[in-house]
This record gives sequence, structure tokens and C-alpha cells, in this order.
Amino acid sequence: MQGLPELIKIATKKRYKENLTGKHRKNAQFGWYRYNSRFTLPVYGESGKVERYNTFAVELLVRHDMDGKMYLYDVVNIKKETGTPLEL
Repeated sequence: MQGLPELIKIATKKRYKENLTGKHRKNAQFGWYRYNSRFTLPVYGESGKVERYNTFAVELLVRHDMDGKMYLYDVVNIKKETGTPLEL
């Protein structure tokens, strides 16, 4: 996925949560992290040209594995930002 590294690079507000379920006992031994991030998607007009961009706020759910590495697990709480869309 081309935009994923940028989504992670611009992430802010790192928060830690201990793993509380047995389901992820092995693969999230060192817990979970949540980050805030955002991305934009183009909106195309009838002519096929980009008219504007819609911006979305998301939370990245990252698991801290027993091997010490961090893995993107999910993108959750996707919400469209309701301000003025980015115009071209």
C-alpha cells in the first residue's frame, strides 16, 4: 500500500495499553499502542478531474510483539473531517 508509510510517519499522540485478553497473549505480549493520523482521498467530478480532497482522521492500532517489533494491526475509528474540503 503506497500511502501507508506516510500514514505512520505523520502519526501523533502515541498511547499505550496493556494486553488484557488471552487471545493475543503471544503476539501482543508487550501490549498495544494507538496513534492518531489522517489521510485524504480525491473526489472526482463528472469530467474525471479531481475537484477536491476529503480528509479523514483515523487511529492506528499497533501491537508490540514478543520479538520486540511493532506491527500495524488495524486502522480504526475512521471519521471524515467535516471542515472545508481541500480545494484545488
